[in-house]
Amino acid sequence: MIEKQKNYVTRFAPSPNGWLHLGHAYSALLAARHANAHDGKFILRIEDIDTGRARPHFVDGIYQDLAWLGLTWPTPVLIQSARFDVYEAALRKLRARDLVYPCWASRRDIADAIADMPGGVDNWPRDPDGAPLYPGIYRDIDDTERQSRMWRGGGYAWRLRMDKAIAEVENQNGGPLFFTELADGQPRKIRVNAACFGDVVLARKDVPTSYHLSVVVDDAAQGITHITRGQDLRAATHIHRVLQVLLDLPAPQYFHHALIRDPSGRRLSKQAGDPGFRGLRHDGYSREAVIDTLPAPLGTGALL
Repeated sequence: MIEKQKNYVTRFAPSPNGWLHLGHAYSALLAARHANAHDGKFILRIEDIDTGRARPHFVDGIYQDLAWLGLTWPTPVLIQSARFDVYEAALRKLRARDLVYPCWASRRDIADAIADMPGGVDNWPRDPDGAPLYPGIYRDIDDTERQSRMWRGGGYAWRLRMDKAIAEVENQNGGPLFFTELADGQPRKIRVNAACFGDVVLARKDVPTSYHLSVVVDDAAQGITHITRGQDLRAATHIHRVLQVLLDLPAPQYFHHALIRDPSGRRLSKQAGDPGFRGLRHDGYSREAVIDTLPAPLGTGALL
């Protein structure tokens, strides 16, 4: 029997840029199940920092679909687009410590710089998500040029100076950094290796945050103790632990669950156009039938 943990708080944090699919249903229901097992709290958060793709009707759809699944959550719901000033304040703390720098490189600039490197694109290192590491085009330009470029404006991103960030957090931590993973049934300490991502983007000129920055700030603000999310975000935890230490934020524990896949083995994705499970309920399927399509411990994984 699992020992109950006090003050257990977890969350489900979808982006309103499409309808929720069965993978979202699995993640939300699993998070709520964990919270209930510990007499804890399940929180909903709307992560809509991508204002160009977020839509109000998708927010309404999230509320409707989760309620249909039988889930409840405290209100008011935290909406990230209303908190840009909070994320900007966190970014200023990193800027004050010279841990971030502005980068004007476009995707084409980065691709061209990598192509000119010895070995070219095929031999260039990639991060855990498969993206080529940033080649440092604007990392070490002198202050005069940097100030001149910032004065002239134009689009730029704020990148984390990863080597310096890692050195600082390991100094603060008194050694290597770890995070706690619960997905295998027992807590496991995993050593942080954020260097494999290189100098990640933390904000842009027009949007003063990124997923990495906003998620750690909001998890701390909402008192999240346990994060339930898909395995596709497990690698991002290495970045998040570094930011948590730099910003003096608490460290949650993590449960990265298996992803829901279609019959061909491809994981479900809004970007791939996978339909929402609301279509199933509109077709007359019951809540119980939809949940039964999900893998254990929620359902049998039976296809409709």
